[in-house]
Amino acid sequence: MTREIDQSWVEEAIERYRRIEALQAEFDEAIRRVEVTVRSPDGLVELVVSAAGSVNDVRFLGPLHTRTGSEVARSVRTAITAADDAARWAREKLHTETFGGYRRLTEA
Repeated sequence: MTREIDQSWVEEAIERYRRIEALQAEFDEAIRRVEVTVRSPDGLVELVVSAAGSVNDVRFLGPLHTRTGSEVARSVRTAITAADDAARWAREKLHTETFGGYRRLTEA
């Protein structure tokens, strides 16, 4: 059995596709632009990361000469873990902001 396709349905589908592409481009730009700053629990290391996960800056906020190498390494590792979590949080927030109001096809 052949099913007729309504021309307005096809045009709406094309428009939805174009809108999704535009939203995706907007989202991709936003995750590169948005930054999150995190610190290690001891306050020694501060990282600035993009929502995409790239590390944009590393700062040592206290004197390193009073710390052992393993203490500094631990601070860096905990800051990196926190930065990964913060980047993931920022991506999820941006995704919700960008696509949250967009209806799925199954909801149409």
